[in-house]
Amino acid sequence: MAERYERHRQAWTQEEIQKLHLLVNKGMSLKAVAKALSRSEESTKDRAKQDKLKIKKMR
Repeated sequence: MAERYERHRQAWTQEEIQKLHLLVNKGMSLKAVAKALSRSEESTKDRAKQDKLKIKKMR
């Protein structure tokens, strides 16, 4: 069964967007950023793309 996220299908708040920018600028991975925001990786990736942010990929 798919994992459910606390913020599933809810709009991004200004506070979450600021935290996203902060975490991405610190160089955190997509997985770590998504977990910190209680968002799915897909949602986090989509929002970062919308804001023209580049998220570091873990190898």
